[in-house]
Amino acid sequence: MDADFWLERWRDGRTFFHQNRVTPLLQKYWPSLSLPSGSGVLVPLCGKSLDMVWLAEQGHYVLGVELSQLAVDQFFTENNLQPQVHESPLGRHHVAGNIELICGDIFALDAATLAKCTGVYDRAALVALPPEMRERYVQHVYGQMPNDYRGLLLTLDYIQEQMEGPPFSVHEAEVLSLYGDHTLVEVIDRRDILAKEPKFAERGLTQLDTVVYGLRRRI
Repeated sequence: MDADFWLERWRDGRTFFHQNRVTPLLQKYWPSLSLPSGSGVLVPLCGKSLDMVWLAEQGHYVLGVELSQLAVDQFFTENNLQPQVHESPLGRHHVAGNIELICGDIFALDAATLAKCTGVYDRAALVALPPEMRERYVQHVYGQMPNDYRGLLLTLDYIQEQMEGPPFSVHEAEVLSLYGDHTLVEVIDRRDILAKEPKFAERGLTQLDTVVYGLRRRI
């Protein structure tokens, strides 16, 4: 799976993964991280998520990373924001208030940029990546986060053989394996959401859980 896959999704409007609301599980569990106001929060593979607006309203500096320029442009237009734009080796930066979106590759982020983020919110990144890319992603991003970082990770857990991803199923054992070298992982919520997601039942799923993990750097 390469960048063109996601760029085509945005061009064709096949963005069923986008939610026209703030994620309730984010609102419920983000306060448990006790991140100070002003903390930098990374949102990888952010799309045009309204969750970034909510995080900014909590007083955080939000750094989103997204491949699609179309998604970035739609985010600022739909939220009536006028960004200042500049280029760097990381990509094209769009800054409006305490929200910054980089149109670029998540793997281009450097340690200096990641060190500014003591928070991370991952609802759409890990589940968007096939197995062969997940380990590289976790090591590159989370392996370079600062020693006091805290975050929320949302995944989906289903029988992978019943449906072709994305979004992919990421079982708890895999999460523990991927993050365990550098991060303390805690399951803080697991719930069956199949009844609320009929499009997944139509694709053949007989079971679908969403799982919320709390993440903290292992010292």
